[in-house]
Amino acid sequence: MSIDPAVLEWLLDSDPALRWQVERDLVGAPPEQWERTRARVATEGFGARLLRLQDADGQWAGGAFFPAGFFESDEPQQPGQPWIATNWVLKDLREWGLDAGALGDTAERLAANSRWDYNDGPYWEGEVDVCINSYTLASGAWLGVDMTPLARWFADHRLADGGWNCEAEEGHSVRSSFHSTLNAVRGLLAYEKYTGDTGLRETRHRGEEYLLQRRLLYRLTTGEPVGEFTTRFVAPSRHRYSALTALDHFRDVALHEGRAPDSRMADAVSVVRDARQPDGRWLQTTPLAGRTWFDVDAAEGEPSKWLTLAGARVLDWWDAAFT
Repeated sequence: MSIDPAVLEWLLDSDPALRWQVERDLVGAPPEQWERTRARVATEGFGARLLRLQDADGQWAGGAFFPAGFFESDEPQQPGQPWIATNWVLKDLREWGLDAGALGDTAERLAANSRWDYNDGPYWEGEVDVCINSYTLASGAWLGVDMTPLARWFADHRLADGGWNCEAEEGHSVRSSFHSTLNAVRGLLAYEKYTGDTGLRETRHRGEEYLLQRRLLYRLTTGEPVGEFTTRFVAPSRHRYSALTALDHFRDVALHEGRAPDSRMADAVSVVRDARQPDGRWLQTTPLAGRTWFDVDAAEGEPSKWLTLAGARVLDWWDAAFT
């Protein structure tokens, strides 16, 4: 591994939710070591804190996507949105590596008690927003719910250009979005990894091709950068697209499918490499606005352990293939 020993020591001095990934992806520790650290997510640090905040009905903050009382408060007029309700918490716990067994009968309690803000539909059926559905698909598969109907939804709602857009269901767009498409393919990959169902791999590949055709950064029509969001790395990224989150996904795909990196990602890799500081760390940009249960990463302008983990493993993966 090419990471500076001082940076590696800094990364290892972390919450178990991050440390186990450092051990696996940067240290190359044996599975028994990083799996022991991963098991601590349920009993220590970020993961244990969120588990203690769960409501008796299986939800968090009394709601599916928004907390209870959100629309009756002045919070909708505030910047950003709250990140404390069920959909977001499950996404965090899953991505932090929590063992699904630690959530007990949460899937059943959500099926009985949680309804979507948009249409009052049952939780595991999803709703109309592709990003919300991508998180729901992945979390349901992780918790052992039969998510086959929602998985098929992604094939039915892919746009003609190969990707997805959260605004398409309201008739506001017929073109795909970088943000929505990345969320969709990440959800589909998680579903495939949890269930072994490869029936939607071609659907996912079409969405990934949408991003690759644009080299993860550019408009297909003009070749101009699609937006500054591609170069503004933030953790937690929530729904936000960036070159780093996209590359981290494609690394995951390559490891899962045994594929080499696609050379069309070279410009995005350069963006990630250029953002690395002289000391080997990556800095937090502006955290996404909105209420959280607690902070899990650095303030704006400070070195970010989560971004440094992602940046280092992406560059290690790329450099191993091309140098």
